[in-house]
Amino acid sequence: MNRLNWIHRAALSATLLIINAQAASAEVGVGAKPINGAEVLFDGTRKTLDEKWTYWQGPGFKSSLPVKWKIVDDPVDGGTVMQTDDPAAAGGRFGAADLVTKKEFRDFRVHVEFLIVNPGGNSGVYLQNRHEIQVLDGDKSPHGMGAIINESESPYALYNGVGKWNSYDVVFRAARFQNGQRSEKARATMYFNGKKAHTEFEINQVWGGPNSGIDGGNNGGKGITDTPGGLKLQCEGHDVRYRNIWIKELNLETPKTDFEETLAAGSR
Repeated sequence: MNRLNWIHRAALSATLLIINAQAASAEVGVGAKPINGAEVLFDGTRKTLDEKWTYWQGPGFKSSLPVKWKIVDDPVDGGTVMQTDDPAAAGGRFGAADLVTKKEFRDFRVHVEFLIVNPGGNSGVYLQNRHEIQVLDGDKSPHGMGAIINESESPYALYNGVGKWNSYDVVFRAARFQNGQRSEKARATMYFNGKKAHTEFEINQVWGGPNSGIDGGNNGGKGITDTPGGLKLQCEGHDVRYRNIWIKELNLETPKTDFEETLAAGSR
């Protein structure tokens, strides 16, 4: 290969990398539209809420079907959104009225948008009904906003604040098992409001006990099992709104959750 051809190919490769990075960034953040092959889990209608979601009836469940979460007006952009205010969870009783998708997942790419109405508002997004991405205004600790709860730091500086829409974009790879024993931990890469917050983060356990999610009561949350789980939204008696939730199932054979690579990953 002569020098001019080498320079041309190098320039082309660099251009493609930039295009791919721009494409990836265009598909994250508030307002991101579903990527090819994604399933819309919530589009602002009661129809998708009832068709795609149900209560997680764990040991702390206190509510009853039909789902009491409301469809209310979007306080910012118009349209309608989901409201977490379920009377059964009054006083911060997590696990009393949490919503989970009827469908269960292993590896996936997910987009969720949320808005906290009042200071101190609290909810959470649970990957595979196990691992919580915290939604908590005012908390900058590893238990706080945007943290993979109790394991990562909180990327609080990326939070848009009360009364504004925020977004999580996550690629999640479930734990792997050999002979019934965990051989690879679950891992995730996350963008918070379009900015990378967590990169290839390995997740150790489920936090919060049996009321928190699947395997929360197994060996203090360390007894992860080889079972899929739904996407869960936590209700703690606070007014938190959700909209524009979509997911794409992936089959991540290698332990990587890089967005640019998984954009091309095949659906199951």
